[in-house]
Amino acid sequence: MIHEHPLPGCTPTPLASYLKALAVLRLVAEAGIDGGGNSETTGFWRNDMFVLRTRLTKHELCAFFLDRYRPTPLIAPWNGGSGFYFQEGKLKEKDSVTGKKLKTGVRDQETEATRTVAAIAQSASPRFADYRDSITIARRVVADFKIVEAPENTSTNDQKDRFIQTFRNLASDHCLSAIDTAVVIAGDETSFPPLLGTGGNDGNLDFTNNFMQRLLEVIDVSAGAARPGADHSLNSALFDAPCNLLSESAIGQFAPGSAGGPNASSGFEGGSRTNAWDFILMLEGAVLFGASAVRRLEFGDRAILSAPFVVRSRMGTEGAASVRDDDDSRNEIWMPLWAVPCGADEVRSLLSEGRATLNGRSARDGLDFARAVAQLGVNRGIRSFQRYGFLKRQGKNFLATPLSRVAVRRNPDADLIAELERRDWLAMVQRYARDESAPNAFRAAAHQLDTALFALTRQASRTAFQTVLRRVGGIEAALNVSTKSQESVRVPAPRLSLAWAIKADDQSAEFRIAAALSGLCMRDEKGRRVLHARRHLVSASETVNLEGDRAWEPTSRLAIWGPGPLTDNIAALLHRRRLEAIALGAEGEVLASQSGATRDDVAAFLNGTTDVARIGELLGGLACVDWSDPEPPRANKRADEEAVLPPVFVLLKVFFTPESVLRALKWLPPDRALRLPAEIPARLAANDAQAAVRIAWQRLRALGVKLPGRNPPQVARLDDGTRWLVALCIPLTYAETARLLRGLDLSPESESAATQPTELNA
Repeated sequence: MIHEHPLPGCTPTPLASYLKALAVLRLVAEAGIDGGGNSETTGFWRNDMFVLRTRLTKHELCAFFLDRYRPTPLIAPWNGGSGFYFQEGKLKEKDSVTGKKLKTGVRDQETEATRTVAAIAQSASPRFADYRDSITIARRVVADFKIVEAPENTSTNDQKDRFIQTFRNLASDHCLSAIDTAVVIAGDETSFPPLLGTGGNDGNLDFTNNFMQRLLEVIDVSAGAARPGADHSLNSALFDAPCNLLSESAIGQFAPGSAGGPNASSGFEGGSRTNAWDFILMLEGAVLFGASAVRRLEFGDRAILSAPFVVRSRMGTEGAASVRDDDDSRNEIWMPLWAVPCGADEVRSLLSEGRATLNGRSARDGLDFARAVAQLGVNRGIRSFQRYGFLKRQGKNFLATPLSRVAVRRNPDADLIAELERRDWLAMVQRYARDESAPNAFRAAAHQLDTALFALTRQASRTAFQTVLRRVGGIEAALNVSTKSQESVRVPAPRLSLAWAIKADDQSAEFRIAAALSGLCMRDEKGRRVLHARRHLVSASETVNLEGDRAWEPTSRLAIWGPGPLTDNIAALLHRRRLEAIALGAEGEVLASQSGATRDDVAAFLNGTTDVARIGELLGGLACVDWSDPEPPRANKRADEEAVLPPVFVLLKVFFTPESVLRALKWLPPDRALRLPAEIPARLAANDAQAAVRIAWQRLRALGVKLPGRNPPQVARLDDGTRWLVALCIPLTYAETARLLRGLDLSPESESAATQPTELNA
């Protein structure tokens, strides 16, 4: 009969509890005590708790660990605190300067670590037979190397690397898996997977010797029987039962909440308190994460470390970390959570592969891993990943900090992120953000982009797409003001497909205004689309590659965008476009756009109810979109909506409308031209709206347009002419332009209108 045992003490967080779950599954299965050598033990995750399925009852499960469990021989004889090296003896005399006891110069003083190793080596219990053999081999290697302290690598001597390789060659099969979890020999170099620190220790804390010390707390080393109280601490470790049998020993990086320190208890500061079985099972579970050295084509002949589900740190993407933690991090690890019962061999196979694939290559960092999860680059029934970062906390100590839980589900919209990888742009941005010479503004912008991209892999909402576009615009703005930064990020952001704009369109006035301005693109005398809005935002060249992407051109006279207000930038953009349009013979198409806003949007902008900063940020990202698609997004507008714009605005808007649109609406005859006089923008910028209206009135009169009255209308005081100028620059959709022109009174002059001035409020 198969029994199902929920283990409340084995949860996805902290890391120690996750590793305990793997240990229970592995140790019970490898013991073969529930299936006659062919274990039927399986396990899975349910409701944030590990569930063990086995023929053992709860009593039999506990009895196995108390009476029959044979510890895996975890030793690290290359570490100073491993228990294989004595301390230097001390004399009674003290140094007159430091006040410390003088040393003898001879290493013959025992330590707690050496006494622990000796106790296990002298044990007669069959439960420690594997441990005794491993200790014997380690002592032989120490003797062969003729060393009395831990080996070290120097510029002229690779003693530590040679020691580790020699020990691994002689170690038993039982010890190999533990060695490969702590160190990896790649060619002539030794690397350290982050799970066990730097080769089985973290600072002064040696995990392997502490493992042995905790074993002696629960198992009588001479008789091999469980010590009094071991059953209570085991029940607490597996089933989360209350227990006061905690040792004052460090647990290291695996359980930050038990590490002690300020506010760790009811007082100001608390010490580290550890359940011995928690520590034992934690390291037994880590044994499944044996790393390896692999060779990949992109690295040539150099072998690299390949640890299960370990990728380069991208701590700034999400969680309890900042972008600066990347500098001091030991990478990050993604722990799989599966909902289907799996045996120990299946889990071992899963962890031995330990890869997430993104577009045919292995994920390199946390963002890549999140994208791979969104593309279902990981399978085998994994439902989610618990993400950990090994962050430097409490001085120089590292802690396995839980960052986030990432569900495995298909997210096709996240595939669009690949467009940012063209010409290696995204990788260049990420590399430069890690460079200490990068400006703080750029580093902050890159951090925000990482966060936005990570969020997009989780949930592809319109807000998520908009945030990415805004952050891309922020990167462009930061690069545009620094030619030095352009040397590191060698190209502007790649051209994005129209799908980005469609996915980001939240039907807000801010989005439609930004889209209309970013779609600015006039046609020259030969009908070619030229002078895209983006050329005014970044110093990019006119020449494009096959994908339509551009290169930096620091000397470009077209890039007028600066860190000032949106209104000032749009006014400068209009001035530059007018000058360029004259040179291109396209003066009547200065504000031609491939997208458009509505009259409601313009009215909201005039009334000050729109978020101007958001418009500017969206404009920077939407300017990267290729608006030449034949089906741009259309503005949805209910039939019962009617924008109320001042008549004076309508009068002026005619001059800010492309001639091609006016002719298509049969408002402007083919043989007439209606160009924007330079005086109108200049007068509006000077808050002299009356002069601007007078010029517009006269031009329309000369064109033959029938207007009410002989004199221009009187305009009320205008306090912000630049805002009006920007509102007039916002392109409208074709349908909205048609409705706007219908609002312009073109009826014949009446006698009363000819003699009375017209009052129009601005």
